[in-house]
Amino acid sequence: MKNNNALSIFDEMDNFFDDFFKPAKYDMKSDVREVENGYEIDVEVPGFNKNEVIVDYNDGYITVSAKHETNNEQKKHKYVHQERTYSSLERSYYVGDVDKSKINAKLNDGLLTISLPKPSLEAPKGKKIMIE
Repeated sequence: MKNNNALSIFDEMDNFFDDFFKPAKYDMKSDVREVENGYEIDVEVPGFNKNEVIVDYNDGYITVSAKHETNNEQKKHKYVHQERTYSSLERSYYVGDVDKSKINAKLNDGLLTISLPKPSLEAPKGKKIMIE
């Protein structure tokens, strides 16, 4: 049943602006692909620069985290509405055993590409065996 109250139009307008200014939920969208000698992960991090993005490898997991805070220039202004003050995202990927010494990452136009080389399967060239 519709409310005929004259104030209901203002309630509807408030709801419209609340929905309009509500920040969109953002997930780190990604693609994982196998390449000749390893894997590559592309992760979307739009609006973040390379100083705000961290990539860690620990116990078979790659964790990408991005954090953006309000800068001093933004603090000088009196805003009526502001949504870009702080954002923080994090996502982990299980990658198993990779050559952690050769992992590398590049950020270009909001796309982070992480290269994960497979470990070398070279057999040891020799081993001295001790006699007990």
